[in-house]
Amino acid sequence: MAAKPRVLYQTGNAFKRSLHYIRRFLSTLQPNNITFCIILPLIGFIWSLFQSLSRQTLFLGGILYIISGVGITAGYHRLWSHRSFTASPSLRFFLALAGASSVQGSILNWCQMHRAHHRYVDTPKDPYNVNKGIWWSHMGWLIFKPDPNLRGHVEISDLLKEEVVMWQHRNFPFLCLFTSYALPFLIAKLGWNDGLGGLLYAGIIRVFLFQQATNCVNSLAHWLGDQPYADATSPRDHIFTALVTFGEGYHNFHHEFPADYRNGIRWFDYDPTKWCISLWAWLGLASHLQEFEANEINKAIFQQKWKLVERLKHQINWGPSLDILPIYSWPEFEALCIHHGGSKHLICISGVIYDVEKFIESHPGGKTLLAAYVGKDATASFHGGIYKHSKAASNLLDNMRFGVVRGGGQVEDTSKR
Repeated sequence: MAAKPRVLYQTGNAFKRSLHYIRRFLSTLQPNNITFCIILPLIGFIWSLFQSLSRQTLFLGGILYIISGVGITAGYHRLWSHRSFTASPSLRFFLALAGASSVQGSILNWCQMHRAHHRYVDTPKDPYNVNKGIWWSHMGWLIFKPDPNLRGHVEISDLLKEEVVMWQHRNFPFLCLFTSYALPFLIAKLGWNDGLGGLLYAGIIRVFLFQQATNCVNSLAHWLGDQPYADATSPRDHIFTALVTFGEGYHNFHHEFPADYRNGIRWFDYDPTKWCISLWAWLGLASHLQEFEANEINKAIFQQKWKLVERLKHQINWGPSLDILPIYSWPEFEALCIHHGGSKHLICISGVIYDVEKFIESHPGGKTLLAAYVGKDATASFHGGIYKHSKAASNLLDNMRFGVVRGGGQVEDTSKR
């Protein structure tokens, strides 16, 4: 019997295996996100090499960037995800359209992901988990489908009951394409005969830029910056993300106080979203603006500063602790000193015995003055009788602790016998 063509058979199997791996890899991708977040922007940037940009179109792009941005930051995020204020029906409708123009999904889907992020932050159930790498938290979660076994439950019944949320969700494909691409095309075409420029710069590129800005909240704001309120999880405050997302960069504060309508609470913090919400409240379009009490915020700041102080404290040598020092009677103390037949250069201050042998030669007041107190109580002289020593002198002295004198009052009470 003739031998089988082994090489061709193996080659065929290798091709099938490769095809299987390719199909399996493609099944993990999210084609819609890849289209609107990567492919379309790439086409747009290549197109921009040949398409001029007029001042009117640039201005339109800037205005739409602000509108779509506020739709996400004030609408999707602070209103619907966290219920940090109440909006009138007209304002809700505007924010729903504005948010749709950012091409970041419907209110329902966006808020569900964001609530999961807050509930499961930095865990495998966090959709933007920064522990999987900054690339994952910035773009990876958009490109690859989430693991269904790691989908954390969050409460969204309030969103399911809201009419404008469900209306936008049902009609999202049309609303998204119209507000994101068709509308800037029509405005630029009818306004100054630059429809293609409007589609490219005020549509495709504008959408891409704010998508990337929003992604910075999920990536950079969990990787770069300060943690003045808490450091148990990764969120951080930094100005760059705040600048490109209308105030969303104060992420450490936001994760500690998510229901607060503000992200930047200081008067100089750049938080235009907060200013918009305050303006809407003044106009009667918003109400019930949620603010955490200043006492609770200051408490968090104090606790974080105290934690940092404690960390620094443990990095400093404070000298031998009083509770581990041996206790001597006064005669025992004297017997140890060089003037009484011993070998130590010991002095007593406030019931604590110090060994000054290595310091006696460099004493700023002179060797003779310090040597005169060896074997004696120098409390009065140290605290002002001869010279009122500084805090630095007291700290330096702590490094020379040798023991405690029995009968030394409070000093003795804090020591182990």
